[in-house]
Amino acid sequence: SGMRPSFSSAAPPKEGEYWFDYMAQQCQAALGKVQLGQFGADMQVSLLNDGPVTFWLQA
Repeated sequence: SGMRPSFSSAAPPKEGEYWFDYMAQQCQAALGKVQLGQFGADMQVSLLNDGPVTFWLQA
């Protein structure tokens, strides 16, 4: 409810970590250096939108 994201339909942590690692490897293969956080960590993230477009990826 509201505007808060829900992770109730998320994959189990082990499967999520597998896909996180897979995606990271694919990005590194295509782009070279990619910065990553730690899977499952409680991180503070901010966004500075400095460009003509912002992409919102949603599955």
